[in-house]
Amino acid sequence: MNSVKEFLTKKNVIFSARRYGVEAMAAMAQGLFASLLIGTIISTLGKQLNVPFFVQAGGYASSVAGPAMAVSIGYALQAPQLVLFSLIAVGAAANTLGGAGGPLAVYIIAILACELGKLVSKETKIDIIVTPAVTILAGAGLSQLLAPGIGAAASSLGNVIMWATELQPFFMGMIVSVLVGIALTLPISSAAICAALGLTGLAGGAAVAGCCAQMIGFAVMSYKENKIGGLVSQGLGTSMLQMPNIIKNPKIWIAPTLASAVTGPLATCLFHFENNGPAVSSGMGTCGFVGPIGVYTGWIDAGKAVTGMDWLGMALICIILPAILSYVFCEVERHFGWIKENDLKLQ
Repeated sequence: MNSVKEFLTKKNVIFSARRYGVEAMAAMAQGLFASLLIGTIISTLGKQLNVPFFVQAGGYASSVAGPAMAVSIGYALQAPQLVLFSLIAVGAAANTLGGAGGPLAVYIIAILACELGKLVSKETKIDIIVTPAVTILAGAGLSQLLAPGIGAAASSLGNVIMWATELQPFFMGMIVSVLVGIALTLPISSAAICAALGLTGLAGGAAVAGCCAQMIGFAVMSYKENKIGGLVSQGLGTSMLQMPNIIKNPKIWIAPTLASAVTGPLATCLFHFENNGPAVSSGMGTCGFVGPIGVYTGWIDAGKAVTGMDWLGMALICIILPAILSYVFCEVERHFGWIKENDLKLQ
């Protein structure tokens, strides 16, 4: 037993909640931001400014989300170079086969493949062949075995969402907003779920509200710890950056989730806030302002006479109310000691 422990220590394979649940998760979120999310922001900017180069560049970045997440995880796990570079293929396989659960599939499979690769690294005279082969074959095999199931589990959330869309507008708005907002922050693809479900109309508007509540909510709540960088990276990027902190203290998720439970019904019942643009934008929130832009393009495509009430509703649902409500709920939690100093600090 001691020899096994010594071997694992030599190979820097450390089984710990912090390494896998905090460090690897934080790194994956940064990999996602540096590929899919920044790509989405650049592409959206290019489309709005009619700059084809931006659209192309953003597309290139978005297309390598799987590899970027896997390499980021490997970097956090201090993988040797051959293992690290081999994770590019592993990330591509896991993200592709994982579907709506792609990021979660990459997270699980990249960790396993990375640790297996580390175990064989530099153990043979043909390391340049053995290490990449073991890492890639293990990752591809695990992707074939696990990723479709992870994707199906993520998509099952879609069944609950579709059930919610059949309810009265008030309850539909609340449940869809909360569920899609939660999916946005989890390491799964809320955008893929919304696209697969064709989530548009009032349900799409509620989904936009929930996603905005999570992103703007966490951005404002954590401003004390993360300043302007955190405000931008979460408000325009992704609230998934907070997942390592949620694992450490799940109570920090209460405030933005409550905010989404308020803004969802307001969106559906008061402002009749609909997303009739691309369904994928229903699950993007304020990432590159894709959610609000989707709502706007829906207005234009339908030939809607956009009123001041429409603009007021968008501003309140997407920005103002999530910021105010999340901040207030967060301060209440801080008062009761549920959220402590640096609980929201990004890695």
